[in-house]
Amino acid sequence: MLSARFDEALVFASNLHVRQVRKGSNIPYLSHLLSVTALVLENDGDEDEAIAALLHDAVEDQGGDATRQAIRRRFGEKVVTIVNGCTDADTLPKPPWHERKQRYIEHLASASPSILLVSAADKLHNARSLLRDYEVVGEQLWLRFRTGKEGVLWYYRSLIATYNTYYPTPLTAELTRTFRELETLIASTPYNLSAGITETN
Repeated sequence: MLSARFDEALVFASNLHVRQVRKGSNIPYLSHLLSVTALVLENDGDEDEAIAALLHDAVEDQGGDATRQAIRRRFGEKVVTIVNGCTDADTLPKPPWHERKQRYIEHLASASPSILLVSAADKLHNARSLLRDYEVVGEQLWLRFRTGKEGVLWYYRSLIATYNTYYPTPLTAELTRTFRELETLIASTPYNLSAGITETN
């Protein structure tokens, strides 16, 4: 059962991300955090893992180390350890995109099951969003990402290979199926638009 700690984390996450929206949309960012948390709970996550899911982007997007210390004080060492494990950068400007994504992928090989659970849930929800948005806007989707289409596809292929090696669970299997569906849809799209340059997460 979830306790008052979870309620506190939900309010804390909502306040941190209140002005943030999902890339290329007006969807409140909290929708992503709630979706990742639901996936964690549906895959046998405990309360600490669920709280970490709510806060998995907080350090990276909303305050760096000051936010990390606030999470530690409020929710404890296990939660902050999971959040740290899901954070690929905590300083501005962020390191180059490919460098930090490669480092994140490599770190997953020695990550705890709790980190892998929250990380895979995060990537599954992102993959679902990519699939849904591609169905709506097609190749225009890649204009949202500085790294372009090939960078995004490389990242998810690399993540999936890593999860399947170190975290072979139903969650990973669903992520694999979702991404394969996206690849199939891309292959069936006759028009290719050159990727433009916008911000990427």
